Amino acid sequence: MSYISVFDVLGPNMIGPSSSHTAGAAVIAFLAHKMIVPPLKKVDFILYGSFAKTYHGHGTDRALLGGMMGFGTDDVRIRDSFQIAAERGLAYRFTPCADVTDVHPNTVDIRMENAAGQVMTIRGESLGGGKVRITRINGVSVDFTGAYSTIIVVQQDKPGVVAHITKVLSDRGVNIAFMRLFREEKGHTAYTIVEFDGRIPEGIAGPLRDNPNVHDVMIVEP
Repeated sequence: MSYISVFDVLGPNMIGPSSSHTAGAAVIAFLAHKMIVPPLKKVDFILYGSFAKTYHGHGTDRALLGGMMGFGTDDVRIRDSFQIAAERGLAYRFTPCADVTDVHPNTVDIRMENAAGQVMTIRGESLGGGKVRITRINGVSVDFTGAYSTIIVVQQDKPGVVAHITKVLSDRGVNIAFMRLFREEKGHTAYTIVEFDGRIPEGIAGPLRDNPNVHDVMIVEP
């Protein structure tokens, strides 16, 4: 039996007129900003479908920029995202691509660059009611929602890496809800995404990085 949450009916607490175009956009960007080491220097947003057509009028641009600065869906600072970004020295650009039709109607590609020169790209989809899905990281197809505490391990696709990850989590009593491996192709860059209930244990990234085939560990709290 499936149940409908009151949040599925009423939607999230939010600033802006649309749970898809503002709350969902803010959540996508909030999750993205958790995946790169701060401080952020520059961000480019490429908007598709209805995002591309109505992003300014529905406040999607302010919501995306606010999420990139760590603002939640109900943070009143979203209204002043442009001014705050300017004060923080964060460069940004919005590029609508309304003619691309083979994507979810509320899709955004986010290209982030931090002060150290690290570049990362994220694709997210706003599903309605403030719910979202991240579908790409650096061009690799993935699938997670950010509804759970999430660890993303960037690794070389080599034998033993997944076993290392599960052992580190097991040693710390982590009860895994979902664990999936995504990769470009065999032997190349892969992403192990682990979702679980509760808070992520402190200091878990260090032991995960102990394997020489682990390139990076990203911690994403909901």
